[in-house]
Amino acid sequence: MSTAIVADSSLDIPKEYIEKYNITVIPLYVLFGNETFKDDGQDITLKDFYDRIRNGNMMPTTSQPTPGDFLEVYKELLKKYDSIINILISKKMSGTIASAELAVKDLPEADITIIDSESVHMPGGFIAIKAAEMASQGKSKEEILQTIDLYKQKVKVLFIPSTLEYLKRGGRIGRANALLGSLLEIKPILTINLGEVSPFKNTRRWTQAKAELLNTIEAMIKNPSDLTVFVGDSDMKDEGDNLGEEIKKRFNPKKLIRGDIGCIVGAHLGPGAIDATFYED
Repeated sequence: MSTAIVADSSLDIPKEYIEKYNITVIPLYVLFGNETFKDDGQDITLKDFYDRIRNGNMMPTTSQPTPGDFLEVYKELLKKYDSIINILISKKMSGTIASAELAVKDLPEADITIIDSESVHMPGGFIAIKAAEMASQGKSKEEILQTIDLYKQKVKVLFIPSTLEYLKRGGRIGRANALLGSLLEIKPILTINLGEVSPFKNTRRWTQAKAELLNTIEAMIKNPSDLTVFVGDSDMKDEGDNLGEEIKKRFNPKKLIRGDIGCIVGAHLGPGAIDATFYED
């Protein structure tokens, strides 16, 4: 039995892993006013996306793929694969899962499993990468699904946004809503809990937030030699590189991946954010 792994673009999976493990990525949509772009890296590049935010007065919004988008992908994959596992952004953050479920209803005989990653960005990305790696090794669908459940628990993420203003405007602030009264007084560290953006810790300065992020990773892990870390940034490469170097120096992890906070997450975090997503094998 062969299994195809499908993800959505909000999971920010680096291109090298998409290609290496043959992951199919369904793009969400980015909207600037009346202009709509597929989040596929071609309709609008990441540089153009962040330039528009920094230089314009119009904030982007995002939209889920249509059921038709999913249906088209599913039909193509089912010509080559026996089953599909579709790992998607948290249903508390997007209607993407609802669109996928509508598409599945049009294929009642197909073996398609939709997974709520209960997350976004690389926590879901790491789940998809692991699932695709197992699929490439010929593991059964049942084995892959068991591992997905495990990875949903083990992968952690910490974000440091430059401001909460973008999350506030986008309406995706989740449990971090409690921080809004202190926008000017704190530099928060955010995480994702139960499928929603949640406050993790408040600090007063950017440097303090980065130090707390590193301390938190240290407190959460048992063996740095088993650690895999993704460091992302939203149009703030120098800060992302600096955080990556600090993590290398402090933990010497098994693997460190540098990447981007893509358009979908960037539309809500805004430019100037960094994150660390990590787990131990």
